[in-house]
Amino acid sequence: LVHALSRSRNALLKDLLIRGFVRIYPVDVSEAEKDVPGGYESFNAFFTRALKPGARPPDPDPATILCPADGTIQQIGEIRGDEILQVKGIYYQLGELLGADPEVAEAYVNGSFVTIYLAPWNYHRVHMPAAGRITRMRHVAGELWSVNAMTAERVPGLFARNERLICHCEGQNGPFAVLLIGALNVGSISTAWAGEVLPRDGQAMTEWRYDPADRLTQLGRGDLLGQFNMGSTVILLLPAGQTRWKAELQAGSQVRSGTGLGRLLPASHAT
Repeated sequence: LVHALSRSRNALLKDLLIRGFVRIYPVDVSEAEKDVPGGYESFNAFFTRALKPGARPPDPDPATILCPADGTIQQIGEIRGDEILQVKGIYYQLGELLGADPEVAEAYVNGSFVTIYLAPWNYHRVHMPAAGRITRMRHVAGELWSVNAMTAERVPGLFARNERLICHCEGQNGPFAVLLIGALNVGSISTAWAGEVLPRDGQAMTEWRYDPADRLTQLGRGDLLGQFNMGSTVILLLPAGQTRWKAELQAGSQVRSGTGLGRLLPASHAT
């Protein structure tokens, strides 16, 4: 029902939805590329709106890891072996998050992670944290729990249980992964190179592997990676020894796409 309503092109309905949403939530419509609500053919087009040019300039330092999305940091830090912190006292398994893919999970053991929650009023496009090639993409079917802080405190293994899209990337310093986590009312996720990927009813897991020569899957720092067609969570994974997060970032920090989260360390620092 939410999927159908959000894509309705009935002018009266979509304008009513957009105006109501802007009244309820603190959306900064001044950043929108088009007029609100008239410039958008549906509520979903508004929700996944592009911003005006220059609204999210990427940090110019090529050694800086860019924040992939606007939102609130739920957790940031180091992966404890193969365990990722969900909230204080609750961990979930790296392998489960990555869809029971032990070979890939091994690359991130004792690595680094950041979990960013996108509230309904946030900008909902996801960008590349570093230049890289998308090597493969995996959809893992699951549940659609809400992913807000209250749910994270009460549902063990939340992000490893929800439907998710895993984008495996290869950058100059090695592999990294960007995960787009589905949530309540979020059964639709799109990527820049494949269009709408979810929903995929009836399939527990689907994987796509990409030819190194495919130019569509070669993305620069800050390039558009994908978008949620409603709000959710982004998780960024990096291998051990590859990054140092900014000391001032912590759970609850507000972040914006394109700002620096930390620094990529030279390959000699990797262990």
